[in-house]
Amino acid sequence: MSTIRELLVELTGTVEYAEAVGDDVDLAASGIDSGDLVRLVLLVEQRLGVEITAEDMEKLHTIADYERFVAERSAAGAAGGA
Repeated sequence: MSTIRELLVELTGTVEYAEAVGDDVDLAASGIDSGDLVRLVLLVEQRLGVEITAEDMEKLHTIADYERFVAERSAAGAAGGA
């Protein structure tokens, strides 16, 4: 299970939702409300150590979007820290 899916399990309290939603399915359209989406962003920031701006949030709609974003930011942070 991907890290984003694990965070969704924590957020929703159910493994079934995180396993059922496809990587390219819009999370808002899949039943997560706006408050939970904000909490997801906060969890990503806290647990994965990446900063997500309001502008970034506008581009994050799917699990795949979050995974790409985290991978890019993590790689950029590692390269910048070297």
